[in-house]
Amino acid sequence: MLRQTVQREAIRAVFQDEGRPLSPQEVLDGARSRVDRIGQATVYRTIKSLVDEGWLTCVDLPGEWARYEIAGQGHHHHFACVACHRVFDLPGCCGHEHDHLPPGFAAESHAVVVYGRCQDCGTTTDRPRRKH
Repeated sequence: MLRQTVQREAIRAVFQDEGRPLSPQEVLDGARSRVDRIGQATVYRTIKSLVDEGWLTCVDLPGEWARYEIAGQGHHHHFACVACHRVFDLPGCCGHEHDHLPPGFAAESHAVVVYGRCQDCGTTTDRPRRKH
């Protein structure tokens, strides 16, 4: 069991307050608002230890750097904003993906990532139109 430090508690608080998958850089930015001196190495080391103890889990999205979220949320999917690059949890799962497998195929797991714009970045119709 690792000792509880101010930095470690700040990192835990960032995950709890944000409530979504975070990149190490997002964790560092959030922790710096809570702790005067915290470095990138401390964030990576703490994330690794929180994964090792089962408090965090890794979220892998195709073509993206790893993000991390609080473990124990059950099966769910993710929404990735193409504008701000934040990732959000999508609760639940429709589970119909397995109905479309070819005969003789047996799925073991699946992951769905929806790409679009989050509410802060607006919909595609909110963007200014280009002049031709």
